[in-house]
Amino acid sequence: MLELLNVTAFGAVHTAIAIIGVIAGFTALFTHREIRITTRAGAIFFWFTIGAAITGLFIFRRGGFGAPHVLSVLTLVVLALGWLAERRRGFGRLSTYVAVLFNLTALFFHFIPAFVESLTRLPLGAPYAAGPEDPRLFGPIGAAFVAYLIGAIWQTLRVRGAARRAPTPGAGLA
Repeated sequence: MLELLNVTAFGAVHTAIAIIGVIAGFTALFTHREIRITTRAGAIFFWFTIGAAITGLFIFRRGGFGAPHVLSVLTLVVLALGWLAERRRGFGRLSTYVAVLFNLTALFFHFIPAFVESLTRLPLGAPYAAGPEDPRLFGPIGAAFVAYLIGAIWQTLRVRGAARRAPTPGAGLA
């Protein structure tokens, strides 16, 4: 089957790692309404997304270092900043926003190579797209980006609402 899809064993492992990360990310979103690394699903998302980004750095299907590798590095940076925000409050009062939005951004990043790689291989014998530059990929990736933007707005409003409902320290003391 791997030969039919033109996937190496390493590529298959990379894909499996990424799929586990995506499933965990959606599990966190649906269970907790956000991806936080302090939850089990969020931690699985975090570590498997790191694994997918790192293994992606060693895949050179289309030649040398290119856009997929840049996306891997960017994913690692986004995850690091999200971790810094969530675990170390590295962005002060904006840390909750940064953590939630950066983890959501990392989830979106999964979909770019997922669509490119899947749609340039499937359906077998007559792939949807001819290559990574095929304009037909703009639709699926653009739709994922619109879903990401809607999710980011929803997350921002949700975090903002939670912050407004939280009791102010020292409030009610006379």
